[in-house]
Amino acid sequence: MARSEQLSEQLDWYWRKKLRPRLEGLTDEEYFWEPVRGCWSVRPRGTSTAPMSQGSGEWAMDHVFPAPVPAPVTTIAWRLAHIIVSCLGYRVRWYFGGRDIDSETFAYAGTADEALKQLDEMYGTWHAGVRTLSDADLDNPPSAGPERFSMENRILHVNRELIHHGAEISLLRDLYRWQDPAARDFPATGD
Repeated sequence: MARSEQLSEQLDWYWRKKLRPRLEGLTDEEYFWEPVRGCWSVRPRGTSTAPMSQGSGEWAMDHVFPAPVPAPVTTIAWRLAHIIVSCLGYRVRWYFGGRDIDSETFAYAGTADEALKQLDEMYGTWHAGVRTLSDADLDNPPSAGPERFSMENRILHVNRELIHHGAEISLLRDLYRWQDPAARDFPATGD
């Protein structure tokens, strides 16, 4: 198996077996659920509670730079937006010539279904791009983008980001379901 296939398979196994199945049935109520006061989310334009917001459509993502310490708790909507744009979108554009993605001009999703469609599209493009890389491509820094590390390093970074944020989303779904004793009867997704 080529190195690019190994790198791709590492994330794709997690995607197919763990993360994507855990996102099935995501409701708008869960997508926007705020487990604590002061959460950052994706909100209708003009209603942000954060010092800044970004996006070009009817919905904007709460944001500020530099991020406060400690960082605010974020909703599933915010975390999916972060994966779609910051983790995948920028890099799909830089490394594989994908469409122009920018956090300031991106049209963030106002529904869970729309966000999952954006996620599926961006992940599919990322996965396909990684599989095309040669060993020489992996050994060298990407030809585009700000990174100076090898392409293999960048792919491993994206893999870590998706695994890490996917676990956070999964935990938020668990917390949402377990807040109501009546909601405890849901299918197990064992390891």
